[in-house]
Amino acid sequence: MAERENSRKMYNEINLDKIDINANPPTEEPARQYYFMAKCRQYTEQFQEEHGRIPMAHVQNYGCQMNARDSEKLAGILEAMGYGLIDSEEADFVIYNTCTVRENANNKVWGRLGYLNVYKKKHPHMKIALCGCMMQEADVIEKIKKSYRFVDLVFGTHNIYKFAELLYTALQQNDMVIDIWKDTDKIVEDLPVERKYAFKSGVNIMFGCNNFCSYCIVPYVRGRERSRKPQDILREIKKLAADGVVEIMLLGQNVNSYGKNLHEPMTFAQLLSEIEKIEGIERIRFMTSHPKDLSDELIAVMGKSRKICNHLHLPLQSGSSRILKEMNRRYDKEQYLALVAKIRAAVPDIALTTDIIVGFPGETEEDFLETMDVVKKVGYESAFTFIYSKRTGTPAAAKEEQIPEEVVKDRFDRLLKEVQRCSTARAEALTGRTEEVLVEEVNEQDDTLVSGRMGNNFIVHFPGDKGLIGKIVKVKLKECKGFYFYGELDGQER
Repeated sequence: MAERENSRKMYNEINLDKIDINANPPTEEPARQYYFMAKCRQYTEQFQEEHGRIPMAHVQNYGCQMNARDSEKLAGILEAMGYGLIDSEEADFVIYNTCTVRENANNKVWGRLGYLNVYKKKHPHMKIALCGCMMQEADVIEKIKKSYRFVDLVFGTHNIYKFAELLYTALQQNDMVIDIWKDTDKIVEDLPVERKYAFKSGVNIMFGCNNFCSYCIVPYVRGRERSRKPQDILREIKKLAADGVVEIMLLGQNVNSYGKNLHEPMTFAQLLSEIEKIEGIERIRFMTSHPKDLSDELIAVMGKSRKICNHLHLPLQSGSSRILKEMNRRYDKEQYLALVAKIRAAVPDIALTTDIIVGFPGETEEDFLETMDVVKKVGYESAFTFIYSKRTGTPAAAKEEQIPEEVVKDRFDRLLKEVQRCSTARAEALTGRTEEVLVEEVNEQDDTLVSGRMGNNFIVHFPGDKGLIGKIVKVKLKECKGFYFYGELDGQER
């Protein structure tokens, strides 16, 4: 069980030694959570005395980049408590940060819990926690209570900031601790974060979703939209820049609606303009963008920006206006194509990626061919293609016109071939160009190569060593392999 490599220093550090753990816990956040981190550190120190080593923790993330950022916060809190972090489930503490967008995500968690049950029987001191979107479903909680009594701690998406307090409670008792909130308007700043990378980081700008697409469970498990204050976002990014971060990814279920619930409203475009001024940040990415809220103001900012990457993830979901209405997407095929035309006019070299669902209830062959038509007209660089997953509690799940499995599979295969054809053509057109690449790692298959991403999100492998990691370099694209390139250094790093 090797400790995680390339561990990243927290950029919010408080001296836990100065906290009086014999006093009553503070009522204000985040001071209250730092108090419980200090209390939990008593446990890890005692563990070390008894076992001759520090306790090891494993944070397993499932799902979206919002979840990934939450998992970095969980890891940061664990480190502050005195845990070491490892990439193995054979640990003293394991937490699964779950996703529930598709049924398959739930099934993965149930499967891994079966493994942990066996491991815990041999290591009874072990603690197991579950959090995230899946935990916001009432039937999931009932199943855990009935069939997974060995789990120690369960909490959801709205109270993740209370992790230290909840873990302290779980360490003090043998019974399962369950703390699920239906919703919240609370945002707690300045908790520890353990970043995966030194040179790039996600930054939450908002939480929740107000869109209620008829197939999607996210608004029910993540709650309504709430935006962070711009001054808190800018302060966080400035700290990241001072810590060596050159690329940030702004995260939200729908970043285009950022700021609508603030006391002093600010648009997403205005926020981007302020972030662009921060010295040290070289690249700005964001996701996810809902087409109905992508404004002309935002397109103009993207067109003028020196730092916003030439990549936009713009979920389509379906090319059929009829199906889009059934999905409650609030745009139609023509509006989507007109939006793409505006974006391409402002940012000619932009790479567009998307999400597409196949087999939505009631989808006809004609509806599917409308989706294929949009794919051909837009020419996406890549697309995440999904077979419709019935999620209990959503309006689409109650529809009677569920599509037969063999029909869905045939359509999915045809769509995938068309997406691959379009993306390969878009990629091959870049061959021979010199592009700026942020080097992310030594190539896993060949340690004489390093791997990085262009602004358009294509991956490039080229000769180099670990000294290039975190640097932006110019690379000539020599050979296209469909979804990635082989290249060579062309000039000095930036």
